Amino acid sequence: MYEGVVQDLIDELGRLPGVGPKSAQRIAFHILQAEPTDVRRLAHALLEVKDKVRFCVVCGNVAQQEQCGICRDARRDQAVICVVEEPKDVVAIERTREFRGRYHVLGGAISPIEGVGPDDLRIRELLARLADGSITELILATDPNLEGEATATYLARMVKPMGLKVTRLASGLPVGGDLEYADEVTLGRAFEGRRLLDV
Repeated sequence: MYEGVVQDLIDELGRLPGVGPKSAQRIAFHILQAEPTDVRRLAHALLEVKDKVRFCVVCGNVAQQEQCGICRDARRDQAVICVVEEPKDVVAIERTREFRGRYHVLGGAISPIEGVGPDDLRIRELLARLADGSITELILATDPNLEGEATATYLARMVKPMGLKVTRLASGLPVGGDLEYADEVTLGRAFEGRRLLDV
């Protein structure tokens, strides 16, 4: 639609996840109108993140060293591992300040439609971490969708012979939600995960 480098920029931005053609065009024109120092700062940040950030050799989380800060923290409970799909899930759980164990980032979820199988995920690395017998609980915190459920079921079956306590994050109604707007699956999960009230 546009000439040369402007269209190239729009095309490259459009390749980013969640950025459609209109958003890519909007971002491109924002960059065109921005101060050169702001654009250089953005370009520098992009290059820096590619040069300095890697994935933790233990858990697969993003890190600037061999191991991420969570794996290096001796105060964390080493007997409990929470399995998540992506590094952004680690951040979400950490914000709750409820979990003090370690993590394992799979790098996605099993999705036959997208051609992602167990061998494409960091499952072998997880099994290697579980092999020494020091882990007592594995928390499966994959997304509550079809792919996340398939991944959790697959992992639970894989580790069952190890005699580990395997738990799944509860799912159900969000706080502040209305029953009438809940779908059947969410409402069903809420019934399955109900608990006694201490009064």
